[in-house]
Amino acid sequence: MEIISTNIGRPTTVIWNGKNEQTGIFKSPVEEPLFLGKTDVAKDSVIDRKHHAGINKACFLFSVDHYDYWKKLYPDLEWKWGMFGENLSVSGLDESIVRIGDIYKIGSALVQISQPREPCYKLGIRFNDQGILKKYIDYGYPGTYVRILEEGEVRKGEQFILIEQSTNELTVKDFFQLLFMRKKDPKILELALTNLALPEYKRERLKKYQAKP
Repeated sequence: MEIISTNIGRPTTVIWNGKNEQTGIFKSPVEEPLFLGKTDVAKDSVIDRKHHAGINKACFLFSVDHYDYWKKLYPDLEWKWGMFGENLSVSGLDESIVRIGDIYKIGSALVQISQPREPCYKLGIRFNDQGILKKYIDYGYPGTYVRILEEGEVRKGEQFILIEQSTNELTVKDFFQLLFMRKKDPKILELALTNLALPEYKRERLKKYQAKP
């Protein structure tokens, strides 16, 4: 995996349900390196800290390999890296292979795969189509958040070096699909419940789907 673009968002005012609202999802490429801090990316705009940033969502990665798919669905948009609100646009990121809990070295930072991105209405605002939320879920390649184990700088062109692969085989794609399954796959559910790299609140919410003894 390689960083193709580093992206930063500025506060942007949008109208949602008749009211002005600010969002940081409108990100654009920058040439300077990004500093990955424990809870966010330095100089990035994070408006809603209840749902964005924090220990488990410090930095968002999205694969450039999926851009062509989305460009065909939304050909009239002005495309650039950062369209999905990602801080790092990455080549070679395959959510069906990357596991929750994998640890990578990027630049001087050490990061751990923590959870997939779950789309919200602000992605719909970015694409001027709330229908993208269902399309995004159906497509199944959501990008991933990372937690920062060691703070540091990352820049365009740097490679991801796998330091430790999780022994738990739950992939980002597996977990993303599990979240939206009406009937939970018991094998994937068990992997999620026993994967300590997943945020605890995520695992707690899934316990209600365990089979009763």
